[in-house]
Amino acid sequence: MYLWLKFAHIFFIISWFAGLFYLPRIYVNLAMTDQADEYNRLLLMATKLYKFMTPWGIGALICGILMPLTQIGFPTWVHGKIFAGLLLLGYQLWCRKILQDFTNHTNTKSHKWYRVFNELPVFALLFALYLVIFKPF
Repeated sequence: MYLWLKFAHIFFIISWFAGLFYLPRIYVNLAMTDQADEYNRLLLMATKLYKFMTPWGIGALICGILMPLTQIGFPTWVHGKIFAGLLLLGYQLWCRKILQDFTNHTNTKSHKWYRVFNELPVFALLFALYLVIFKPF
């Protein structure tokens, strides 16, 4: 059971991160355009991507929480990994708020801000990888 959960978790994580990395790139382009057709096309892409990536994130979080429950004992480093997953959930919810701002034409941030915003999930990924590989504590 554990290996199947691990398999599913890795699959969901890879799929979720594809969306977490690409959605803010669409935001960069949305913040840069002043053409209505391009704006609407990018907004449609962002909306569809958000809907597509959400189930992958849910699957990643569920599998990530269930895996340690199938094992005897609960290693301390797993708490940090779950925390990283919750940070990523918060990031995705922040992405939803940004998507609503673009939909309502109330975005106030520049494309440069979104370029920095796009890098935030990298830190959560590095933290989680560190925990999984080195298993500190």
